[in-house]
Amino acid sequence: MAQDWDDGQKTEDPSQRRLQRARDEGRVAQSREINTWFMLAAIGVILVFVMPPALARITRGLAAFIDPERFIAADGVVWEAVGATLGGIARTMVVPFAILMIAAVAGSLVQTGFVFAIERIGFDASHLSPLAGVRRLFSLRGFIELGKSAAKVGVVGVVTVMMLRGEVDRVSLMAALTPEDTVAEIGRVVLRLLAGILAVMTVLAGADYIYQRLHLLRGLRMTRREVKEEHKQSEGDPLIRARLRQIRMDRARKRMMAAVPGASVVITNPTHYAVALKYELGDSGAPTVVAKGTDLIALKIREVAEENGIPIVENPPLARALHAGVEIDREIPPEHYKAVAEIIGYVFRLKGKIRPRAPAM
Repeated sequence: MAQDWDDGQKTEDPSQRRLQRARDEGRVAQSREINTWFMLAAIGVILVFVMPPALARITRGLAAFIDPERFIAADGVVWEAVGATLGGIARTMVVPFAILMIAAVAGSLVQTGFVFAIERIGFDASHLSPLAGVRRLFSLRGFIELGKSAAKVGVVGVVTVMMLRGEVDRVSLMAALTPEDTVAEIGRVVLRLLAGILAVMTVLAGADYIYQRLHLLRGLRMTRREVKEEHKQSEGDPLIRARLRQIRMDRARKRMMAAVPGASVVITNPTHYAVALKYELGDSGAPTVVAKGTDLIALKIREVAEENGIPIVENPPLARALHAGVEIDREIPPEHYKAVAEIIGYVFRLKGKIRPRAPAM
């Protein structure tokens, strides 16, 4: 019962596969406060760098309508001139709107990157249900979002009031300023206020994104049973993997045994190890291990060698060293050249492939 209870509790962190599946479905951590921060920053950029020259061009365009001579002729309104003037004003507003659009897109991309979730494109009738909307509104998450919004408005309101308190005395002085100076003074106050709100929104946006991330990860938690099932799906059933591994080993063993009849010599321990070597006179390389094994496999190698007339030489140290240090179908290393060369030479002399050594005088 305790095991069943543990398996039913979502206590495990989501796997990378589950996170990727949630991302493919469009379920990603996203904070609206970060989007708001980008929009406010874009407004600041527009006010500082774009609006001064843009306002000058718009003012000149609107001032042209005060003088009707360029727009009115003897035969009526010169619509081409009107269109050109209005078009110039409209083109002036393209850059601010483009900056706002880029900020809106950047606010999402910086949080989630590019996410294309086809499942989110389809129509869901439940979103039109008033009852579902009421349930979402009065759910725990709805109350949390409401509390966050209230806290945000409260904090921003307090910061706004505190910053404007220092500007109250300057309001009465604006009456004595020229229109241009009044606009400049208002712009200064707005930029100062915007900078303060951006500073506050930086903290709020960061905290909200952390909350959204933790909320998403909590919702994607898995039970131990789900972790086991996903591991089984990704790695394969252990019994099947063991069976496949056994099949591969059997096939490799059969290929190895098929190479023993072509070996030049089999070096043994004599009972626990057996290593089959192949070498032909004139070969440029070193002898190659074509088969090796211990215990039952070593016994089988010796039996195949005896059936095919392959010489068997007992050399326990060399057999153990070759078995431990050389893989199948690999040449022996230089440190074994001398010992193997003596055995190969002995075998070839027995077969008459090379002349016996002349006795020392």
